[in-house]
Amino acid sequence: MKHLPLFFDLAGRLVVVVGEGTKAEGRAALARSAGAAVAQLAPSQMTIEDFRGAAAAFIATDDVEGDSRVQALAKAAGVPVNVADRPALCDFILPAIVDRDDVVVAISTGGASPTLATILRARIEAALPQQFGALAKLAAAFRSQVNTLIADPARRRTFFRRLIEGPAGRLALAGDQAGARRAVLTELDSARNGQTPQGIAHIVGAGPGDPDLLTLRAAQLLQEADAILHDDLVPPEVLARARRDAEFVSVGKRKGRPSWAQADIDAELVRRVRAGQTVVRLKAGDPFVFGRGGEEIDALQAAGLAYTVVPGITAALGCAASAGIPLTHRRIASAVTFVSGHSAQGNRRPDWASLATKGHTLAIYMGASEAASVRDLLLDAGTDPTTPVAIVENGSRPEERVSSGRLSDLARLAALHSQRSDAGPSLIIVGDVAAYAARKPEPNFEFAQVS
Repeated sequence: MKHLPLFFDLAGRLVVVVGEGTKAEGRAALARSAGAAVAQLAPSQMTIEDFRGAAAAFIATDDVEGDSRVQALAKAAGVPVNVADRPALCDFILPAIVDRDDVVVAISTGGASPTLATILRARIEAALPQQFGALAKLAAAFRSQVNTLIADPARRRTFFRRLIEGPAGRLALAGDQAGARRAVLTELDSARNGQTPQGIAHIVGAGPGDPDLLTLRAAQLLQEADAILHDDLVPPEVLARARRDAEFVSVGKRKGRPSWAQADIDAELVRRVRAGQTVVRLKAGDPFVFGRGGEEIDALQAAGLAYTVVPGITAALGCAASAGIPLTHRRIASAVTFVSGHSAQGNRRPDWASLATKGHTLAIYMGASEAASVRDLLLDAGTDPTTPVAIVENGSRPEERVSSGRLSDLARLAALHSQRSDAGPSLIIVGDVAAYAARKPEPNFEFAQVS
């Protein structure tokens, strides 16, 4: 180890920064972020007295002679010094820093490769949630109570590990500090009474199917879950990102197939969380866009259980992007509406007349089997029969299939998708922007464009 990593408390202490420009300003800002009293001075008339009592000095004059002269003054005053880009003149070096409030990670290569340190910092930045410092604050707030209640060091370590990795920690990372404190108090009561602590449910969006489109938080939670209750539409490639020893339970609901009732899914979530498990309820797309996530939250709230919600890239966004279709376009469409194709039948129909307007894009979920009804409703509402439409099946996945044509031909286009035995989930896009689907080069294009 070339340099010993140390963390100094600079709160209220003098730090001298000599120089102007980006390097000097950056060092001054860094010292201020640690609470230091910064004196930023020009090098021309510096004396040894300017360094008296300073905790550290940063020099960045961009001049070899100026750097050397000022460094000698700081050394004579007994102040440790860092000189920008001149390691031979430095008493200490600046690491690459990942700052998460009370949690700070410093990375150094001993000056061998600042680029390598920058790359490592980027990887750690991606791995540590922005709210990670809240975990340190939460642990500090309850340290005294935990130390008093749990005398055995091993049990105490186990408690703090659960505090950080369990429901309380996840609520803190989600920004729910009040909920995190309640969760810790509940666990303290459980520890006092010798009870099994409750778990937590995470309602997580899996995105449109491409595992690389998972959010960072979704990927982290899949690695932490004891059990994953997943939709049938979540592909194996996404499930493969989960912890290997997690329990996988398919609770999907597919038309025409035996499936779980929503009430049974709600009850299973509640049962597992009460048993102390960390449960991920993994939904295709986004939990709050035709995902019935709101109903599951109602059940968890009624049971007084902890939960978080992690949004996902909903199918309309993922499919449109993959097919090259802008849902809005400054010259073509200024509004977009998400509609369930199942609403084409039954009593809860949207106002199709208000949707059938020029410059309005419709993204219709679960609509392939109801394509004829959707077509008729839009035509009856006054939509031009030549309006472009596109159907995106298995959007964002390697087996994606796209067909495009006109609204009058929507039912026939949909049949090309829905009548196949291996058909995947499809999204219908209606509006002038749908014409963009025909412009994207598609080497595996399977369906002829309807002219």
